[in-house]
Amino acid sequence: MGIDLSIIWFVIIVFATLMYIVMDGFDLGIGILFPATPNADDRDVMVNSVAPVWDGNETWLVLGGAALFGAFPLAYAVIIDALTIPLTIMLIGLIFRGVAFEFRFKATPAHRPFWDKAFIGGSIVATFSQGITVGAVIQGFSVTGRAYSGGPFDWFTAFNFFCGAGLVVAYALLGSTWLVMKSENALQKRMRQLSKVLLPLLLVFIAIISIWTPLAQPAIAARWFTLPNLFYLLPVPALVAILSLCQWRCLHDPASHTLPFIMTLGLVFLGFSGLGISIWPHIIPPDITLWQAAAPAQSQGFMLVGALLIIPVILVYTFWSYYVFRGKVQHGEGYH
Repeated sequence: MGIDLSIIWFVIIVFATLMYIVMDGFDLGIGILFPATPNADDRDVMVNSVAPVWDGNETWLVLGGAALFGAFPLAYAVIIDALTIPLTIMLIGLIFRGVAFEFRFKATPAHRPFWDKAFIGGSIVATFSQGITVGAVIQGFSVTGRAYSGGPFDWFTAFNFFCGAGLVVAYALLGSTWLVMKSENALQKRMRQLSKVLLPLLLVFIAIISIWTPLAQPAIAARWFTLPNLFYLLPVPALVAILSLCQWRCLHDPASHTLPFIMTLGLVFLGFSGLGISIWPHIIPPDITLWQAAAPAQSQGFMLVGALLIIPVILVYTFWSYYVFRGKVQHGEGYH
């Protein structure tokens, strides 16, 4: 029995995507939360909490995209063709966010409000575009032969826009609970209060998407609600409820600094797991599976050697960066 390289590459892509969502999620979430924090010193603390590590987050996005291109070229071609506009908008948002992140530290007091607005706008636009992409993947793509046969605006649907708004809320919760862990005093209290608002709002989005998706997609409904799948998959929503209850209690405990962020990571992981369960084994829903979209085994094997060399290096670098800059961020501290 041989090794299924397509499964290995699928796991690598899922891992890279999840790492990007988690690590760039609270980074983008900080930009989304800027309007709720008008104090300039507090904004500096918010940005400085991720300043030493933020520019390494896109490594995972590049890794995931490169892996998709190399291991599943058909999926890459279809997704890029179908989502050219939202993905381009996402990249523009990420560029604005990145430039504003750096420039606001060097800007004069007169120019800093402009860069703050660019940071806010870039963060929201990039996040919303990523949510549209997730929604489009759930809805699926029209493929004829081995080419995308839909229109350039097939992604422009109410469901996709709702997913975009939901991801904005999810990233905002990641950002607020990250700042509960990394900040102190008034800023921490503000972020704790915001988290108490964002958590129920995120659960509302999760509930509506969880109902909307099976109603619109009979195959997904069959995956979740037929026996015995219902019993096997019941732990996913049960864990969402348990983690949400634990997080709510932690947010009301002033001594709990780290657990709210960990609980949010758990909710993101469960949401991502639910997406994977819904579309498996299709990498281009609703019809094209991993194996139909896969590159030749020789190509996948050759690339896997490089991936197994570079991924441990990225993991060690990431772990070490966060370890070095662990702890609370104080007012007046900076890395620029």
